[in-house]
Amino acid sequence: MTATLLKEASPPPAAPADHDRKRRARRRARVIALAFVFPALLLLGALVVYPVLFSVGRSFFDASGDRFVGGGNYSEMFRDPATLKAVRNTAIWVVVAPTLLTGLGLVLAVLVEKVRWATAFKLLLFMPMAVSFLAAGIIFRLAYDEDPEKGVLNAAAVSVHDTFKKASSYPTARARDGQGLTKAADGSYRTTATASPGDTVGLGLVGVRAEDLSGSARPAYPATTGKASADELRGVVYLDFTRGGGGEQGKVDRTESGLPEMKVEAVRDGAAVASATTAADGSFRFQGLDPGSYTVRLPASNFAAPYEGISWLGPALVTPAIIGAYLWIWTGFAMVLIGAGLAALPRDALEAARMDGANEWQIFRRITVPLLGPVLTVVFVTLVINVMKVFDLVYIIAPGPVQEDATVLATQMWLVSFGGGNNQGLGSALGVLLLLLVIPAMVFNVRRFRGSQR
Repeated sequence: MTATLLKEASPPPAAPADHDRKRRARRRARVIALAFVFPALLLLGALVVYPVLFSVGRSFFDASGDRFVGGGNYSEMFRDPATLKAVRNTAIWVVVAPTLLTGLGLVLAVLVEKVRWATAFKLLLFMPMAVSFLAAGIIFRLAYDEDPEKGVLNAAAVSVHDTFKKASSYPTARARDGQGLTKAADGSYRTTATASPGDTVGLGLVGVRAEDLSGSARPAYPATTGKASADELRGVVYLDFTRGGGGEQGKVDRTESGLPEMKVEAVRDGAAVASATTAADGSFRFQGLDPGSYTVRLPASNFAAPYEGISWLGPALVTPAIIGAYLWIWTGFAMVLIGAGLAALPRDALEAARMDGANEWQIFRRITVPLLGPVLTVVFVTLVINVMKVFDLVYIIAPGPVQEDATVLATQMWLVSFGGGNNQGLGSALGVLLLLLVIPAMVFNVRRFRGSQR
C-alpha cells in the first residue's frame, strides 16, 4: 500500500517535448545575449586585440616593415640612451606619483570628515578631474613659464625673494673703457687711480635703462661743486650720458643725472674701511678717514642680475614639475575613493579605541590605515597602471629642448614611431614593453576585485 501511495505521489516523467522546448529557450537566450555582446566584442577586437597582435608582429620587422629582424628592435631598444632615460623616468613616475597621490588622498579623506563644508571641499578637489590632460598641460605650461610676467609660480617666487632680499639697483650698468674705472673678477668696479681725503671723485656709468633710473634722481652737476674737508673723501656716481647728444665723456655735465641708492666703498690695503650710499644726485662722502691713498669701489651687488625665479622646466626639475601637474588632477580621485572606503569602516571599532584612551594619531595609524588597506592597495595599483601610460602631460608641458629629459615610455614610443623617428618597428617594441609592464598590475588589480567580491 505504501509503494502504491509513493507511486501515485511521484510526478510523471517529463515529456520529450518539454525538454526540447527548454533547450530551444536556452539556445534562444544565448543567441540574444550573443547578439547584444557581439558589437562590444567586435569593437574590442578591432580596437584592442588586433592592434596588440599587429604591434607584436610589427616589432619583429625593421623600420620599413619589409625585413624580418627578429629581436633586433628589442636589443636596440635597451642600447638607446633616450629609451633608457625613458625607462628611468617611468620608474620615477611609478614610484613617486602613486605613493604621493595615495598618501595625499588618505590624509585629505580623513581631514575632510572634520570639515564643516565637506561636500564643497570634495567638489573643489575633484573638479580638476573634469579638465582634460591637454587643457591641464597648457595651464601648467603657462604656470611654469620662466618669465615672471607670465608664469604665476615664478611671479610668486620672485615676489617672496625680493621681499627678503632687495634686488640690485642697476643690473645693466657698466663703466666706459678708459674712463677711470676697471671691472674686477667679482663683478665690482673700482677706480684705477687712488684718491686721498680732500679729493672729489667722479664715477661715470652707462647702460642704465630708463626704468631702472629712480624717479627721485636729480642732476649730478651740483654735487661736484664745493671742496671736501681734510678728512673727507667726496664723490658722485652719475649717468655719463647726455640726452640728445653732446657732453664730454668722463666729465659730469649739467644735464646728466646722478645715480641714487648706489653702494660705494672706500678701500685701503684690499679691505673696505668705509661705505656709503649715494643720494638723489648721486653724491656720496666718506668722513673721518685717516690720511693716505684710497681706492673707491662700486660693489658687485649694485650690478647683480635680478632674480628671475626657478627654472621649473629645466632639465633638473621638468619631471617633478610634470608630476606636480599630475597630482593636481588626480588627488581628488584618490581622495573620493579612499573617502568611500573610510565611510564603510565600522564606527564601533573607532569609538572603542577612543574609549580605551587612544588619541587620533594612534587611531589613524593602528586602526584606520590597516582597515583601509584593501582600498589603499586598489587605489595605488590603479594609479600605477595610469602613470605607466601617461603621455599628454609630458608631451605638452615639457619644452622641446628638454623633451628628452622628461620623456617616458609612452612619449618615447610616439616620438620613435611618428615624432620624427619614423621607425614603427622600434616603436612597436616599445609598445610591447609597455604592455608587459602594465599587465602584472592589471592582473593584480583584477584579483583584488574578485577577492573583495568573494
